[in-house]
Amino acid sequence: MKSSAPPSRLSTKALRFAVVGIANSGIDFLVFAVLTWMGLAALLANVLAWAVAVSFSFAVNSRWTFDSAENLRREKSFLRFALSGAAISLGSSSLALVLLSQFIGVLPAKLVGIVVGAVLNFFAARWSIEDRVI
Repeated sequence: MKSSAPPSRLSTKALRFAVVGIANSGIDFLVFAVLTWMGLAALLANVLAWAVAVSFSFAVNSRWTFDSAENLRREKSFLRFALSGAAISLGSSSLALVLLSQFIGVLPAKLVGIVVGAVLNFFAARWSIEDRVI
């Protein structure tokens, strides 16, 4: 039987992070789509969708993907995770919405922001949970 404990190899962590990231991106996009369909402004819907997604992502990544650093309390780890996620994921998706929505539409702009943020989030998540980047 395979263990669900966090792996120690970087390649395994990257793969697990990608699996969580795909689920997280789906949650982010689905919540965003529903909220905009309900009439919320795109940027407000983006913030709320991100908050749901970052909570899911931290819960799974901190238990399955990364080894929690013993010197970090869970609250500090979540704060790091959320702040780096805000700077990267929320920042890239909000910027994409502002710059691209009028040209390609709100939902495609959100997707562009999700993809850009996903590329940068692995190292930010590793730093916030394991207290190291490489």
